[in-house]
Amino acid sequence: MGSAVALAIGLLMTWIVILLLPADEARFAPERAPLLRAIAVFTLFSAAAAGSFYGELRERSWRLGAHGATLAMLAMAVWMYWPR
Repeated sequence: MGSAVALAIGLLMTWIVILLLPADEARFAPERAPLLRAIAVFTLFSAAAAGSFYGELRERSWRLGAHGATLAMLAMAVWMYWPR
């Protein structure tokens, strides 16, 4: 969970920094769509991991589904970013 959250926050902070550099807007324009996609993927991954962590700590009945969602998001991230 910690690594997923750190990645999501780091990507979000990168997006904020790019927004604050209007002079270099043309330079960063091709990177906006992939950056927003990465923010979405790792934010969803973080949410699934946080739910899984909470479910495990509180021994909720739905925790196995949350573990499965976390595994699915990990597989999605690996599939999207594995070198081709």
